[in-house]
Amino acid sequence: MGTRIHPTAIVGEEAEIGQEVTIGPYTVIEDDVVIGDKTQIGPHVQIADGARIGSECRVFAGAALSTVPQDLKFEGEKTYLHVGDRTVIREYVTLNRGTKASGKTVVGSDNLIMAYVHAGHDCIIGNHVIIANSVQFGGHCEVEDYAFVGGLTGVHQFVRIGRYAMVGGISRASLDVPPYVMASGHESFRFEGLNMVGLKRRGFSSEQINGIRQAYRIIFQSGLLLDNALEKVEQECERTPEVDEIIHFFGNDSAKRKYIRPFKS
Repeated sequence: MGTRIHPTAIVGEEAEIGQEVTIGPYTVIEDDVVIGDKTQIGPHVQIADGARIGSECRVFAGAALSTVPQDLKFEGEKTYLHVGDRTVIREYVTLNRGTKASGKTVVGSDNLIMAYVHAGHDCIIGNHVIIANSVQFGGHCEVEDYAFVGGLTGVHQFVRIGRYAMVGGISRASLDVPPYVMASGHESFRFEGLNMVGLKRRGFSSEQINGIRQAYRIIFQSGLLLDNALEKVEQECERTPEVDEIIHFFGNDSAKRKYIRPFKS
């Protein structure tokens, strides 16, 4: 079929456009942009300098990608937005490029980013992630593979959301969310158990889920300080990949971070 560019679109002369790409009406693509094969760009989209968009992506109307960070420390340095393959970016999503802190904002492959989502500068979003409508990420957030973030959630800057975690809608995500769990809440953002539905859908066995549950019982219910709880997990739990991932998540600069805790009435 070949690449199709609507006559009203403006595409920079130095932009690298792959094969079989579609670019819709009134879209603006600046010079320092790379777009992979078979990607579809809808109408009224802005793709600014520094964008590196993968293959077979779909970008819907009104999205603004790789625009200048909303950070007063940004001084015009050369930074990037990287988007992997087969990611769907729905209407009016805004993805800012990075700052000198990391140099880039990264969105992985096979993601669904629903309408009106904003991801601030230097965010890292993994693969197979679903982000529902109107989620707002501050700068430097991290979302790991297969996570789900519910609609209308605000995610505070520097917050991490672990693999296979689920954050409920209309939440104020101000604390780190470890892998495999559910968390939600506006007045009190809290741990609400394992993401059982998500884990079963992804084929986790009963043995894997029981190992995860045992580790979190120690971390959340033993009454131990975090470092002591992690030591107890290492001593008493079978060292499966899932348990190792939990230990790594909490042990990553744990003295300086704050995590969700169980709700106490």
